[in-house]
Amino acid sequence: MSGMSVAPYQDFALKVLGFEYENIQLLITALTHRSYVNEHKKSVSEHNERLEFLGDAVLELVVTDYLYKNFSEPEGVLTAWRAALVRTESIGAAGEALGYESLIRMSRGEKKGSERARQQILANAFEAVIGSIYLERGYDDAAKFIHKHITAKLEGILAVGSWRDPKSHLQEVSQRLDNCTPVYKVLSEEGPDHEKIFTLGVFVGDKKMGEGVGPSKHYAERKAAEAALEKYQAKTD
Repeated sequence: MSGMSVAPYQDFALKVLGFEYENIQLLITALTHRSYVNEHKKSVSEHNERLEFLGDAVLELVVTDYLYKNFSEPEGVLTAWRAALVRTESIGAAGEALGYESLIRMSRGEKKGSERARQQILANAFEAVIGSIYLERGYDDAAKFIHKHITAKLEGILAVGSWRDPKSHLQEVSQRLDNCTPVYKVLSEEGPDHEKIFTLGVFVGDKKMGEGVGPSKHYAERKAAEAALEKYQAKTD
């Protein structure tokens, strides 16, 4: 272990996950970003991408099994619900709530990355942690972890309709309430080409209903649509 202290990882496992690892290296690897290995090639040889690959499959199976057994909706609806539960924002937020960010080993450059990159790292680590739990404790304990931190969010997702594609949902709402189709406009572009940040507004008629910021126009449009839907929701409450 190259002299590193495993105590913070075992403390996290016991206090947050509810058990101690017999093979604590599984958790340490789950919280090791590829960039850290690149900076410490002599002492560290494994990053979390293989565990992420495993955890992603376990996550999808557990969520799919839960939805299939508990709901009678058609496949298309269940697919949309599953996508909402396992998307980067959802599992990144779950990882942030668990509080393991300070334990993630990454390069100095990655630590200074964008908020979007940070969310991606948290989400990837969450899937890798699932993989580590699966290998350490088995499927049932991994499923308990996923139910506690992911499928438990379904009620809230259904309540606000966030499982639906926000752009399609906004178009339905704006046409029903205002008889208008939303139009997206670029408000600003900042940064170099490889790290450009877009700010887009969504307009219904001549009124700006929402604004979104992101690393791509598509991402910013989704965020703008979500903001507009929140404004419509506030108007109808």
